[in-house]
Amino acid sequence: MPTKKEELRKRRHHKIRAKLSGTALRPRLVVFRSITNNYVQLINDDEGKVIAEASDIKSKEKGTKVEKAKKVGEEIAKKAKDNKVEEVVFDRNGYKYHGRVKAIAEGAREGGLKF
Repeated sequence: MPTKKEELRKRRHHKIRAKLSGTALRPRLVVFRSITNNYVQLINDDEGKVIAEASDIKSKEKGTKVEKAKKVGEEIAKKAKDNKVEEVVFDRNGYKYHGRVKAIAEGAREGGLKF
């Protein structure tokens, strides 16, 4: 049974998702954070395909979760550039925009993505 916190996140996610959609020129940058790791995907919603993905699950680097999240943002920006993607739509997946989610966004911006 989901907790109240999870229910509120799901509610926020549905409101956000109703307004966002990714295309081939401007895919959706989706953030998921588990207790220990951060995951990011670039999704083309028109075709229903994942263009690129990044996570810190295989990373051997030491540091805080926020520092690792920033590296994930930089990594997804690099992969997006390889796929000729300049602009994205940021989907925070119902999470509040602070901490790891904010670090991922800042890392992606520093890597050259625009949103």
